[in-house]
Amino acid sequence: MSGQHHGTVVVVGQGYVGLPVAMRAVEKGYRVVGLDADQRRVAQLAAGDSYVGDISSKELQTALDSGRYLPTADYQEAAGFDIAVVTVPTPLKESLPDLSFIEASARALAPHVSAGSTVILESTTYPGTTEELFAPLLSAGGVLVAGRDFHVGYSPERIDPGNAKYGFVTTPKVVSGLSAECLAKVQGFYDTLVNRTVPVKTPKEAELTKLLENTFRHVNIALVNELAIFAHQLGIDIWESIDAASTKPFGYMRFTPGPGVGGHCLPVDPSYLSWQVRKQLGQNFRFVELANDVNDHMPEYVVSRLITLLNDQLKSVRGSRILLVGLAYKANTGDIRESPSLKLIDLLFGLGAELIAVDDLIETHRWPQGVTKVSLSDETVESIDLAVLITAHSGLPYELLETAPVPVLDTQNRLKGANIVML
Repeated sequence: MSGQHHGTVVVVGQGYVGLPVAMRAVEKGYRVVGLDADQRRVAQLAAGDSYVGDISSKELQTALDSGRYLPTADYQEAAGFDIAVVTVPTPLKESLPDLSFIEASARALAPHVSAGSTVILESTTYPGTTEELFAPLLSAGGVLVAGRDFHVGYSPERIDPGNAKYGFVTTPKVVSGLSAECLAKVQGFYDTLVNRTVPVKTPKEAELTKLLENTFRHVNIALVNELAIFAHQLGIDIWESIDAASTKPFGYMRFTPGPGVGGHCLPVDPSYLSWQVRKQLGQNFRFVELANDVNDHMPEYVVSRLITLLNDQLKSVRGSRILLVGLAYKANTGDIRESPSLKLIDLLFGLGAELIAVDDLIETHRWPQGVTKVSLSDETVESIDLAVLITAHSGLPYELLETAPVPVLDTQNRLKGANIVML
């Protein structure tokens, strides 16, 4: 696994999935072209300023100093590549899969594909995408045929932002290809980057693997979210029950309730699966639809709890100053995409609340409109009617919330104090 590897690797998308792949490839001796459509991101990368939590600016600067990393928005720089890895987003658009970013990158890479080159898709998508959509677009208009003249495969990303134990290198990587030779190329490449690869028969199995992993989480989070609502109504401490159940060394896995699900993977990925099942089989994937229903309504439940807390103080939401602590979808990351905090903000604004928030990790241009950014200080805590802990980033002075003169709804089981109310 040691030694320097030569050849040019193009990584399309320089976000929290693509940037770690690019940095690791540079470290292993490849020449890497980091493509991103966002000019602002390209400029930040070129300046050695990392916006991805798992990659420090120092690591980025080292890659730039090696002379083997080029961040760019220009596909001409992809000319003559040996390996291309596509890590673009696949959001839901009006609850339908939006594959426009995959299609655009395949079309843009197509003119630069040469005999013997390898193209790997990492974006989460429904089974069949690599073979039926991605590979044909790469071959489009050319004489080269995917799987015969050049190699195509699928390897689902498993990046868990902020996870110190399992990063890109230490998490096993599922790999697949259109043919045995394609698989050998894809696996050979990732074997130079990560500790362990896991080959599967075809890209469809690899695509389903990713959807299975995330649907598993989605369904289990929905289960504890629904239990949390009932436990509160029954006067039972759900968190104590979860802690107790977590001592069982077999047949149980710990999941915790929260204000909703967010980020790119949940609730987006399971919906890809239910969409495909409905489209191809004409059936409903009931587990996913039920999980969506429960998780999508958690922000409303949080708001109903906030209304009750204000009500107990003879206050209405309208005109109340509410502090939101942590807006990102996940602790210690700056990713606000699909975050339940966005829905909470909409609902509270709709009821006439004045909102202030603490979150130093979110990029300025992604900060929600109308919400005042503050720091967690004595002055802040003394100026509010109510606070809600949405995302527990580490390093904040949480003791200020624990001694606050107002109620604090804790959705993360992070705080202790007479004024703390658990979700």
